[in-house]
Amino acid sequence: MDGKRGARVARAEFDCDVLVIGGGIVGLSTAYAVTRAAPGTRVTVLEKEPGPARHQTGRNSGVIHSGIYYRPGSLKARYATAGSAEMVKFCAEHGIAHRVGGKLIVATRRDELPRLHALVQRGRENGIPVRELGPAQITEYEPRVRGLAAIRVSTTGVCDFTAVARQLAESAGAAGAAVRYGAEVTAVDRRAWGVAVRTAAGETVRARALVNCAGLYADRVARLAGDDPGMRIVPFRGEYYELARPELVRGLVYPVPDPAFPFLGVHLTRSVDGGVHVGPNAVPAAAREGYTWSAVRPAELAGTLAWPGSWRIAARHWRYGAGELRRSLSKHAFATAVRRLLPAVTDADLRPAAAGVRAQAVLRDGTLVDDFLIRRAPRTVHVLNAPSPAATASLPIGREVAGRALAVLAEG
Repeated sequence: MDGKRGARVARAEFDCDVLVIGGGIVGLSTAYAVTRAAPGTRVTVLEKEPGPARHQTGRNSGVIHSGIYYRPGSLKARYATAGSAEMVKFCAEHGIAHRVGGKLIVATRRDELPRLHALVQRGRENGIPVRELGPAQITEYEPRVRGLAAIRVSTTGVCDFTAVARQLAESAGAAGAAVRYGAEVTAVDRRAWGVAVRTAAGETVRARALVNCAGLYADRVARLAGDDPGMRIVPFRGEYYELARPELVRGLVYPVPDPAFPFLGVHLTRSVDGGVHVGPNAVPAAAREGYTWSAVRPAELAGTLAWPGSWRIAARHWRYGAGELRRSLSKHAFATAVRRLLPAVTDADLRPAAAGVRAQAVLRDGTLVDDFLIRRAPRTVHVLNAPSPAATASLPIGREVAGRALAVLAEG
């Protein structure tokens, strides 16, 4: 096809109307939303892995977040509060394991009390039911947890996000979408008539609109399309342990987060299978899929180090980073952090579990992008920052991205 043909290109000459890159929960939710909003729209999802949800979606603690942490009016606040209720409903409708038992956010030091009270106010501004607790009330919910004060957020839950992603793929497929695994995108050719994508297997897929939901590779796909995303994905590995004595914890227990960081701190999460995950910490990864210290990809590491924002983060937050690094290298240090909340935990109670990697967008000046970041470009919608709570918020995010993709189609 030639770009000069423009609007004369027939619909039949395209392989699909909307092409989604990325088979995580956001990409699959987008495909699902397109098929529901505009039946008959031809949708294709390309995922480089042999199945869905192999990275951020399938490597987290499975928490359905309430939205209490996020700035009122932000996309995170709006989509997490709406998305949590939708996610519970979706799981119930499709028989996906889930539980809504609430969580405690616990202050263990006096200097955390103002931040805890600020969370109470933020929760109320976001329309989230919050109950303030004293030390005796904490033990009513969690007999082994100790703290000066806490808040209980009743709308927080847990679910199996991998199962949710599979169901989204199945539902989208039943509505006519094609979800193709083992299809890694290596080139994007964007013209006036649409977009042509080439895969590692040498196949070309032509579409009228492109949606970039590539997660850990979202900035790279944006550059392939000829766009400057103005940010880089800096990967942070989150390391988890499993609690050998899960009976020590009934539900979900979190520390008071530091508002300067997008990370929530080491917390305890009773999952849908009854086990308790402890973590994550947050350390820079030497690869975008750097799930262990030994996972190093020199080209990706060089790209991270070449981005000015990476050095500015390090200079600004080195004390915080040093603490995270210490907990990564020392189980004893990790256990010490956990004992602030749960004094009964011993080093031997912590068993290594699978790690995850957070795709964190970082601006050139070192700013960690705090909100979801969705940008429109010619023939393209880029989802450039969608870490936690994106799994919780995936249904409304999918509708938002689908709406923008359908607007591209409407423009001809």
